Amino acid sequence: MTAMQNVSLGSRYAVHLPAPDDFAFWRERARGLVQCDVPPDRVSWIEPGGTGDLFAEGPSRGDKRLPVPPADAPPVRASQRFLTVARSAALHSDPARFGLLYRVLWRLQRNPRLMEDKADPEVRRLEELAKSVRRDAHKMHAFVRFREVAEEDGTPHFVAWFEPDHHIVRAEAAFFMRRFANMRWSILTPHGSVHWDGETMREGPPARREDAPCGDPVEALWRSYYASIFNPARLKVSAMLSEMPKKYWKNLPEAELIPQLIAGAQAREAAMVAAGARAERARPASLAEVAQGIAACRDCPIADCGTRAVAGEGPQQAALMIVGEQPGDQEDIAGRPFVGPAGQLLDDYLAHAGIDRTAAYVTNAVKHFKFAWKGKQRLHQSPTAKEIDTCRWWLDAERAIIRPRIVLALGASAARGLLGRTVSVTRERGRAIPLDDGGELWVTVHPSYLLRLEGEAREAQAALFAENLAAVRERLGEV
Repeated sequence: MTAMQNVSLGSRYAVHLPAPDDFAFWRERARGLVQCDVPPDRVSWIEPGGTGDLFAEGPSRGDKRLPVPPADAPPVRASQRFLTVARSAALHSDPARFGLLYRVLWRLQRNPRLMEDKADPEVRRLEELAKSVRRDAHKMHAFVRFREVAEEDGTPHFVAWFEPDHHIVRAEAAFFMRRFANMRWSILTPHGSVHWDGETMREGPPARREDAPCGDPVEALWRSYYASIFNPARLKVSAMLSEMPKKYWKNLPEAELIPQLIAGAQAREAAMVAAGARAERARPASLAEVAQGIAACRDCPIADCGTRAVAGEGPQQAALMIVGEQPGDQEDIAGRPFVGPAGQLLDDYLAHAGIDRTAAYVTNAVKHFKFAWKGKQRLHQSPTAKEIDTCRWWLDAERAIIRPRIVLALGASAARGLLGRTVSVTRERGRAIPLDDGGELWVTVHPSYLLRLEGEAREAQAALFAENLAAVRERLGEV
């Protein structure tokens, strides 16, 4: 029996999709219809709740009367490009999308290179649908805001409300599952909901806006962070509204700050320009001026991360200057250098070597904490060479005021901040490097490096670290 013999002349068919985003179901039914040579104008694709074709064959639910492809039916041809675009376009809210998909698939059997014809109106429309869906997915990734609620047993549960333009919720659930794998969360929408308990993803019914919490204590911190990273010099209101339309603002805790941030942008930009005029900036005359200067500095992106500037501390006439990489989480909270685990370890080794930390000036090559969020934790991120070089101006200002006889660099970032070039700690440690102001630079590892080691490796490096500090103590007694 041929395909045409399998299809009644003039027959019309209604395909009832089980869900508006079920591309796999559409693909299977479309393949069979193509193999039965059923033209697009003979097929109606009906979503749940949609109205069908009164003259189409098939019951009101299901599609048991669809023709069955013959055994010798040729395979259906579809390019990879079509499948990629079709998967996205199928999630669009346009009720005509499945009919469009079938028409393009039908035409691909006669013209396999159809998707390369960007002037074809149906191909162009398909690309537009897919682009709109991708944009909606991007908005969901960017503008979902979880609020914390407590379960009956006290377990934290994070709930978000989102209003998508298209049928993307199930498709994008995997993104949030990967990103927040260790959290219990729910995303509620007017068209359905998804819930993750840390192990299993399940779907739920549509929700209302009032089913989601309105806020939680963390949002005050988020608003503060957003205000601190808002860069008025890069403000383009039309571009911002294009990327963050006002329809999403009601779900974003930081959005209430936007009008006042825009209103004050011009004044803040002028202040940034004045603070960033390095060529005209006079060297600070005291350590207090250094502290004030780095608190106002916005010369590199780290300063806009919502952290405080951590100035150095110690006597202005210190013979020894100790330079680390950057403040850590504890240093940012306390506003003092080397007070966290690495700082405590450094204190122990300095005391063992006979070096009085209170007699040394302790600072960092970079003055702000650079970090990335992991859950509720802030994890250290190494500064880039450009960020270190930018902050070198302040480190040079400290050296010019203190004029230490010996500078101890803890790690490669600190050494770069002092020398302006990449430094191999392994090659340079344990020997004096002359500085342009007549002092000496000694390089060793950062104590945080020792904290990351275990077993014999830590013992060997700890012994070498102690040896380096002992050499610095001996040199301090000579110069």
